[in-house]
Amino acid sequence: MTIKASTPEEYMQNLSEDRISPVGKIRQTILKNLPKGFEEGIGYGMLSYHVPKSIYPDGYHCDTKLPLPFMNVASQKNFIALYHMGIYANPDLLEWFVTEFPKHSSKKLDMGKSCVRFKKMEDIPFDLIGELVTKMSVQDWVNLYEKNYKK
Repeated sequence: MTIKASTPEEYMQNLSEDRISPVGKIRQTILKNLPKGFEEGIGYGMLSYHVPKSIYPDGYHCDTKLPLPFMNVASQKNFIALYHMGIYANPDLLEWFVTEFPKHSSKKLDMGKSCVRFKKMEDIPFDLIGELVTKMSVQDWVNLYEKNYKK
């Protein structure tokens, strides 16, 4: 389910009625906790939280015209997805998240490599998302990215 939008506000306006509140609350949670230096925008048809080219001019290795992605939020057909590259690239952060998740949700963690899927809107652990957002600074992410991905 791709939403055509060029700004986060436009993305929010194009959500289905049942997704406006949960996606909006995830967005506000991220913005409230996002370390200094990251920017909000649109990337790959999703809400994007990335390292701007003004901080990291090299951009994303897959397409150097794009800023370095860090987190994304997407309203998919059957779930809301939260993508966090830090939990994909940092095993310690992944372990922390997997250990903490059951303390914030009675549901089983539905997760891919960097994607956490929330099928029931009432089960979204906003406090845990807020804490996850604070775990990595722009410099931490750039260093980890260069170590793991940039050749």
